Amino acid sequence: MDHTPAVAVRTQGLSRSFGDIVAVKELDLELPAHGVIGFVGPNGSGKSTTIRMLLGLIKPTDGQAEVLGQSISHPERYADRVGALIENPAFVPDITGRANVEAMALLRGVPMSRVDEVLEIVDLTDRSDSKVSDYSLGMKQRLAIAIAILPDPELLVLDEPTNGLDPAGIVEVRELIRQLADEGRTVIVSSHLLSEIEAAADHLIVIRSGELLFVGPLAELLEQEQRYVDVEPEDQAQLERLAECYRAEGLDIEPENGGYRVLADPAEAGRLNGIAADAGILLRRVVPRSETLEDVFLRMTADPDGPAHLSRAA
Repeated sequence: MDHTPAVAVRTQGLSRSFGDIVAVKELDLELPAHGVIGFVGPNGSGKSTTIRMLLGLIKPTDGQAEVLGQSISHPERYADRVGALIENPAFVPDITGRANVEAMALLRGVPMSRVDEVLEIVDLTDRSDSKVSDYSLGMKQRLAIAIAILPDPELLVLDEPTNGLDPAGIVEVRELIRQLADEGRTVIVSSHLLSEIEAAADHLIVIRSGELLFVGPLAELLEQEQRYVDVEPEDQAQLERLAECYRAEGLDIEPENGGYRVLADPAEAGRLNGIAADAGILLRRVVPRSETLEDVFLRMTADPDGPAHLSRAA
């Protein structure tokens, strides 16, 4: 892993159509080497199609891309530096986990000494001689990751690795992803649920309907969290008057559950209550709120005909 460029993946206008359906539209990405890159978006947003183009499994309709400094037109030039887990892993269920890994090591020309190493990395050494048919879903995912890292790749691509796992399994896989990145790899992890990879990700890509909504450090997305105060008058007949009071103070408001969402710092809750009291309006509810990162993600990936996009990457 000594030859990894500063940029692990770069795309320019990367697009893919299937007939009249545009799966990926003009993606411009520059993804840093090292760390965990979360690739998130609703089901059908184009994540898997993008990953397949980067791995050379399908050709783009338009645009270009480089993986580890090599054009995706020649995936053979970087294939031995990349590990991947795409969709559901396939194993021979009636043989042991070790035997499955050994078979893949033979196919990839990897030394057998690497088999024990990867089994230890994914914490399957104690169960390596059990049949895969006896493995839990989480264990099978870890076995698949063991096979993906057999060549000690610089870039590891995991497509929905936590799909179908219970909470304990999600935590196990997430911790493993973080460990693999901390060893110096670039790990791209796709998911339709931000919450499943949020704790591990350093960098995020958010797409919807094949279009890029956001790309950048996780911290930049956190800056887009909205903070507000929910208010509701005791007397619903005073709703419009309450709105007039807040607008007169230059505050932005939105209807919300029998009251209003006032787009203001939660610390302003007392002031908002005071504005209402000065107008003779008794408030039933004054609730300071802050969005979570998941709220931001859901807002960004809402229906295309709904609210405008958040900070679209340049």
